Amino acid sequence: MATEATTPLKALCRDCTHRFRADLTRCPKCGSPRILAHAELDTLEIAHIDCDAFFASVEKRENPELADRPVIVGGGQRGVVSAACYIARIYGVRSAMPMFKALDLCPDAVVIKPRLELYSKVGKQIREEMEKLTPLVEPLSIDEAFLDLSGTQKLHGATPAEQLVHFTLKIQRELRLSVSVGLAPNKFLAKIASDLDKPRGFSVIGDAEKKEFLAKQPTSVIWGVGKVFQAKLERDGIKTIGQLQLKDPTDLARKYGAMGLRLAKLCQGEDDRHVSSKRGAKSISGETTFNSDISDVTQLSKSLWKLTEKVAYRTKKAEKSGRSVTLKLKTADFKTITRSRMLHDPTQLADKIFRTADELLKNVADGKMRFRLIGVGLGDLGPADQADPEDLLDEQAEKRAKVERAMDVLRGKFNDSSVVSLGRSLKTPDKT
Repeated sequence: MATEATTPLKALCRDCTHRFRADLTRCPKCGSPRILAHAELDTLEIAHIDCDAFFASVEKRENPELADRPVIVGGGQRGVVSAACYIARIYGVRSAMPMFKALDLCPDAVVIKPRLELYSKVGKQIREEMEKLTPLVEPLSIDEAFLDLSGTQKLHGATPAEQLVHFTLKIQRELRLSVSVGLAPNKFLAKIASDLDKPRGFSVIGDAEKKEFLAKQPTSVIWGVGKVFQAKLERDGIKTIGQLQLKDPTDLARKYGAMGLRLAKLCQGEDDRHVSSKRGAKSISGETTFNSDISDVTQLSKSLWKLTEKVAYRTKKAEKSGRSVTLKLKTADFKTITRSRMLHDPTQLADKIFRTADELLKNVADGKMRFRLIGVGLGDLGPADQADPEDLLDEQAEKRAKVERAMDVLRGKFNDSSVVSLGRSLKTPDKT
């Protein structure tokens, strides 16, 4: 977002990096209209970078014949949309949408099965370029991250904004992909900014204008305010962030608990979270080997649920969330089979991990093939505060999430084996 200034500004061309007077509407060097001009452009240091329709863009890069076609990356007729290119989005296709609905909206779409190894490889290349700018890179997923560019101007001889423009051009030139950038005083505002002008966007939200800018926005732009919570706020007469800004923080905390305290800070544009580059574990997983090989899908599913509970509990204790679910199976003849799926939003809930892994299981197990081992893992780890927004296709998901969290409280008071949750933790096959 650009703002007018009362003092002369220097604009920055996003296509040739030339600096010039901000009162010009085109770059005097290359003629591009893609310019940045903001009163705080040269002082802001927190960025959020998000690749544009990443999976679909990689597939189009690999096959240039798809450039002008609607592309959906997803898991077949019974699966969900992992990613949709911007052409497909014109028809209403969105991530996490059931595949049958996506194809009803866009029947001419080219559907491609996810290639996670390829996406991971390209994501690492982009991450490496980020780390050349600053060591303070906090990945949120395979295709997005926060960057803290404080103190990097002397190192690179360029302001953070200039560095980011050079970065976007390099990714476009060398990897033939595009990214969108948000530059702001903190992580919350940077994340919002990166979504303002996709694709190939570069938006700025400054400290001086943050409250005025937020006041006009719906409450849904706040992470964690999905359809369910947004409806609750609307029933209480709160539709915009501006209305939240007028509320007493104590009243918000009393009415909405911990989320109320969070709303009270974020609605004012305040966010004191630091960009953290701590990697830690890349995944959290568990597996079990059976005493005798199993072919029955129901028995396999019961074992999978038990493992999923443990993985979810460990994820919560580690204050992490994950965006990729991996199923591991080992056949009777010791052949290892793995299947993975990216989630639309990070999670730390056993219910979501299990539903994804169980669908992967049912796509592999046919009731005849025998397995000696089953495992499940949650990968692409990030911070817990990014997990499980309420904006879900499944209306019952929030109810199940509340039950699961109640069970976690009981586990903390007693021991893990004393709590049976959601009716799934039934007697499982013997294991070693």
